[in-house]
Amino acid sequence: MNRSKGTRALLVASSAVIALVAAGCGGNGRSNASTGGAATSTTAAAATSTTAAAATSTTAAAATSTTAAAATSTTAAAATRTTAASSSGGAVSATGFNRNFTTMAALEAITAKGKGGVGVILPDTVSSTRYVEFDAPYLTTALQDAGLSASQFSVVNAHGSDSTEYSDAQADITKGDSVLIMDPLDSGVGAKIESYAKSHGVQVIDYDRLTLGGSRNYYVSFNNVQVGKLLGQGLVSCISAWGVKKPQVLVMRGAATDNNATLFYNGYMSVLNPLFKSHKYVDVGQPAGTWTPSVALTEFQQQFTAHPNMNAVLMPNDENGAPIIKYLQTKGIKAKTFPVTGQDATLTGLGNILTGYQCGTVYKPIYLEAQAAAAVAIYARAHMAPPSSLVNGTTEDTQSHVAVKSVLLTPEWVTPSNINSTVIADKFVPATQLCAAPYATAAACTAAGITP
Repeated sequence: MNRSKGTRALLVASSAVIALVAAGCGGNGRSNASTGGAATSTTAAAATSTTAAAATSTTAAAATSTTAAAATSTTAAAATRTTAASSSGGAVSATGFNRNFTTMAALEAITAKGKGGVGVILPDTVSSTRYVEFDAPYLTTALQDAGLSASQFSVVNAHGSDSTEYSDAQADITKGDSVLIMDPLDSGVGAKIESYAKSHGVQVIDYDRLTLGGSRNYYVSFNNVQVGKLLGQGLVSCISAWGVKKPQVLVMRGAATDNNATLFYNGYMSVLNPLFKSHKYVDVGQPAGTWTPSVALTEFQQQFTAHPNMNAVLMPNDENGAPIIKYLQTKGIKAKTFPVTGQDATLTGLGNILTGYQCGTVYKPIYLEAQAAAAVAIYARAHMAPPSSLVNGTTEDTQSHVAVKSVLLTPEWVTPSNINSTVIADKFVPATQLCAAPYATAAACTAAGITP
């Protein structure tokens, strides 16, 4: 990376974050109440995430202590982060994106053939702070590096409002956007947006979350069934490593309205069901599910009271897990005695991992997802079919019963053994912040090979 490239990327992403904050005054973003120091971490991580877009590729992730399948997935994802960009005829692949965003330059000739703008609509900041900290700046950098000017694309946040997300889409189409990249708040508003877009000849890419019953053209996400499998395998590995006897497992899940939550659930239940059926593990309960941390805490407290022998919980993300871990600590639960899983590699989640209160977290390098979505948008804008090397699978819309053309990326299971070679190396979180209160300690980081 040269200095001018890094400076440009920093300015682009910083501008994107500033724009999102400004937009928030009009009702367009989300905050994370469950993560300590959220305001600080958002600012720091946003700047850090920009540096990640220009950071040099590093050594592949170390193998984790979980099962062979999880380790294989981790190795594959590490390879994805370091694979060089394709330069043949502008073609790109799902495994060709990297931290430097250099793959995007291969699309400039296709960008020149396209017409109209690209509108990016992100959903909120409550389910995860990632949308402001990472998705917005990464999508900005990816689209710009593919050759779009600042006037040819926009990135906005719906701030958890269905009506705002729909009006944002209408505004994008009115101003001449020919492609939308949309992460729907729910399938209802997603399908409504896609119907409107289709009637106006605009193509839609479902980003991160599939719209059930929708009419989108493509779907870009991580392999969410594999995300669930990593959660299940991580819990099994942790129960063994922490010496939990007669596992009494509570199975939590995300909101029923989110298709990703269903895919996660299918993945981890494929791991846990055989253990429940063999009576090696006991399934103590399965609450309705939510992505709201305070609701998840209430669900857990009710189950914990009803099942005092509970000694492990399958938790689908870090945000919901954070208040539950604090609650367990108030009940005198010691480190490495009550396995809890997570997802999204948040500062709080990683701190809980380093201090022995969380088994691990599923890490999804968002810069890969942002580049993949931008690449599909560039092809769609030029009315060209993306290559099969990029659109590498399909995902079933279980409501419409159609197979949606998809880019499916590889997630990673992160534990103390590979935090340094994954989230730290990717500049996803700053080591100096992770290794200090209220997250972890310098000693815990040193033990994990992390230098603050």
